[in-house]
Amino acid sequence: MKSYRKELWFNVQKRRDFINITHLVRDCLIESGIQEGLLLCNAMHITASVFINDDEQGLQHDFEVWLEGLAPGGPDVKYRHNTFEDNADAHLKRTIMGREVMVAVTGGDLDLGPWEQIFYGEFDGRRQKRVLVKIIGE
Repeated sequence: MKSYRKELWFNVQKRRDFINITHLVRDCLIESGIQEGLLLCNAMHITASVFINDDEQGLQHDFEVWLEGLAPGGPDVKYRHNTFEDNADAHLKRTIMGREVMVAVTGGDLDLGPWEQIFYGEFDGRRQKRVLVKIIGE
């Protein structure tokens, strides 16, 4: 069995954003040479997420509105965590959107559904963050 590991680095200029990283993850798979196995892709920061969904702008807007309704951000929100930092909402949003995805590798490609894409969700940006891609298989 082979194993592959790579870190993808991001520096999102906005506080919150959704970035389609499917092509970057696919490039890692090609680089690994693995044809059959499993691929793990996870955010290495507690205020970021990796998730799978459709790459549609309306849906991304809906995510933003929905998440903001569940965990509003801003200086006037009174989270206990915000006595030391100002990103409690980002921690909550990450918990809702998840830490990682696992994708089957079949025939040297990501075994995704017809509309499925892999996204990096940033909830407390404006600094460097990383995503881990780990692939195991043959």
